Amino acid sequence: MEDIEAIAVLQDPVRRRLYEYVVAQGREVGRNEAAEAAGVARTLAAHHLDKLTGAGLLESGSRRLSGRSGPGAGRPAKVYTRARGERSVSLPARDYRTAAELLAEAAEQAGIDAGLCAAARRRGEALRGPAGPCAGLDEAMEVLAARGYEPYAAEGAVRMRNCPFHAVAESFPPLVCGMNLALLEGLLGTEGPVRARMDARPGECCVVVEASKNNDD
Repeated sequence: MEDIEAIAVLQDPVRRRLYEYVVAQGREVGRNEAAEAAGVARTLAAHHLDKLTGAGLLESGSRRLSGRSGPGAGRPAKVYTRARGERSVSLPARDYRTAAELLAEAAEQAGIDAGLCAAARRRGEALRGPAGPCAGLDEAMEVLAARGYEPYAAEGAVRMRNCPFHAVAESFPPLVCGMNLALLEGLLGTEGPVRARMDARPGECCVVVEASKNNDD
């Protein structure tokens, strides 16, 4: 019921714009910045941001946005980031997470990592369909966004703020991260101008996508 109520909060279009903006930044966002991005007054933005916090979709804190400290630095401002928890709704109730964790545990114990990665690579190729490998990083961004990875450009590469397999990856990181890499290799292609490789960073997807070494993209 809590998940349903939390997701229902996003039905308001202004509230949804604010939430999507905060999530897309990958950092703390103040009320003034969020209001400007959503095209609404600061007071209205503050109201909706606090509603999102109350629903468990955002987390709030306070800090001095000026970066200064001591006398004359001004009062700390309220800032918002995406909440760390997950929300999902299934009617009637389903428990795919437990099934995924059991399958991952069995695969890990049986030592069938290579078979899992091969299956993931084939699934990625099937999702790509008849299209060739991604033509460049811009196209890779579009493909990854469509799959929910929340990609962003960084240091000449593409990183991803979201791991769609996060819940299971937390319990079985080598197995699931390897599967994820193989899936993206199949999805993006391995013979084109971009490549996916493992480069884990806290709080992000374990894979980075970059230009192939033999390409100038």
